[in-house]
Amino acid sequence: MAIGSTMHTFDVQLADTDRGVYEDYALRVARHPSETDAYMTTRVLAHGLEYAEGIAFGDGISSTEEPAVVVRDMTGRLTAWIEIGAPDAERLHHGSRLAERTVVYTHRDPAKVMAPWSGKRIHRAGAIRLFSFDPGFIESAARLIERRNFMTLTVTEQVLYLDLNGTSLTSSIHEHELS
Repeated sequence: MAIGSTMHTFDVQLADTDRGVYEDYALRVARHPSETDAYMTTRVLAHGLEYAEGIAFGDGISSTEEPAVVVRDMTGRLTAWIEIGAPDAERLHHGSRLAERTVVYTHRDPAKVMAPWSGKRIHRAGAIRLFSFDPGFIESAARLIERRNFMTLTVTEQVLYLDLNGTSLTSSIHEHELS
């Protein structure tokens, strides 16, 4: 018998001054049994950092048809394809063809994530952005996650101030271009 997903809840206060997005919301996260702590933490942070009307978790772990996080407009059209970790070039190519915007958030070394993409065909590669965090930041945040969480995300001048269950962490948000 397969192990089911573990549910985590997050009460989120978001203040992204860089984008002018301010929102309080509740987030339910189904953690797949094969999902690492670092992957889930990055997925939750990406959801907050990309927060917009129509954002949702996709079937990214168990599906090749959707990324980890998607944004759809009111008509259902895909506007953002948001990958987590180290997707392969074919997946980025596919996502970039379907969505107006394609981004990757990684908890890994960005140079190692981008190396396999070199020389591969990726639609609009120059428009795709990879975002990473300071070394050790994701691992520190992952250790703080419980089944019920209270999280404040504040972004100012590409710096993320995270308060997770009463512990404060800070990281720069590093942006990397593919081309």
